[in-house]
Amino acid sequence: SKFSVVISKVSTGSYKRQVYEVPSGKQLVDQAVIDRITWATWTSVLGDEVIGIWSRHAEKADVNCACVSHSGINLVTGDDFGMVKLFDFPCPEKFVRTCFCIVTSTVDIMVLYCFSRRRMMEIFPSLNL
Repeated sequence: SKFSVVISKVSTGSYKRQVYEVPSGKQLVDQAVIDRITWATWTSVLGDEVIGIWSRHAEKADVNCACVSHSGINLVTGDDFGMVKLFDFPCPEKFVRTCFCIVTSTVDIMVLYCFSRRRMMEIFPSLNL
């Protein structure tokens, strides 16, 4: 979480979101308490905040990863079809419009071509020399 108590959120193989205190490992089950947590980072594909990442025909395993920007206003996801999608965060509405991207990469550079009038990104990963 963003403040003094360290909280960890995990997603299980059965697509359940579980929240734990760290380092005690005590599971938090009170939904009212969980709803009040301000997360410092977000990498989960589960939760009310990310319902909009799922397309109409998506299966549970189709979306593999998600990450919220440091500013907390954008969410990027990756899926089984090689698509990278950019969303506003949170996206609690089902089937929201998104910026679809095709990913191409070489050893030195990864380019995301976003089919949107508003965004195109280039990512230059650090080289492991």
